[in-house]
Amino acid sequence: MTTEIKADHVSLRLGNHNVLSDISFQLKGDKIYGLLGRNGAGKTSLLSLLASFREPTEGTIRINDEMPFENDRVMNQVNFVYAKDQSNETETVKGMLEFAERYRPNWNAEYALKLVKRFKLPLDQKVDALSKGKQSALDVVIGLASRTSVTIFDEAYLGMDAPARSVFYEELIKDYAEHPRCMILSTHLISEVASLIEEVMIIDCGKLLLHESVDTLMSHGLSVTGPAEKVDQLTSGLHLLKQQQLGRTKSVMIYGQLESGRRAEFESAGFELGPIGLQELFIYLTEHEGDEE
Repeated sequence: MTTEIKADHVSLRLGNHNVLSDISFQLKGDKIYGLLGRNGAGKTSLLSLLASFREPTEGTIRINDEMPFENDRVMNQVNFVYAKDQSNETETVKGMLEFAERYRPNWNAEYALKLVKRFKLPLDQKVDALSKGKQSALDVVIGLASRTSVTIFDEAYLGMDAPARSVFYEELIKDYAEHPRCMILSTHLISEVASLIEEVMIIDCGKLLLHESVDTLMSHGLSVTGPAEKVDQLTSGLHLLKQQQLGRTKSVMIYGQLESGRRAEFESAGFELGPIGLQELFIYLTEHEGDEE
């Protein structure tokens, strides 16, 4: 069954603080979604609502048209992988895998052992004796091998070195291709996962700033480089994210859908045109007055 997640005017207050405000979205279909936001934007709070760790203060969340909170039928198909303190976890790696197998109906033990080997995890070692990177790798193993309909990775790479993160991304995209499901990635390493994400949601100050396909978002960004005076003339009135000038040459980042005639003007003027990366777009779309450059 195709997974559908629907948030309808969701808000969350913790004490006197509005963590999330009037958020609505629909995730429909087996895709890899990216949830992006600066520190404190509300990403983990939103994911904890999807995982039924808490209830919204206002609004509703439905997964496959069912309320997930305290609903075992729904929640055994939702897996929330997040960074947690495991300094007192005395269970072994093998024991953690066996525990996951008891509670995850789609668990694939053979795949779990394959991942254990790829991440070089010692089965008989206690979790609290593992490095932070190895603990994160174990969480990833459980997240992937559970093959739940909804799998959420919230900064799952913490402590992993570059080779381990590469294994994670490789296994994630490969297993997703063989066993499609709804995956949500929340990360600060945007440039590393940009090629994996099909749709992106950006949260800013507890509100949903945008929800678009990555292709659509990327089509709204364009870098233009050329003689400074001519660049200023032809980009006047456009939404400029950033401007840089070196001598007589100027480069600007434009955000917004360009009319074909305006783009043709750039091309006929001999400007150098190029795309803007997802990470750069995210930075400038969530930049507030007073933020450091």
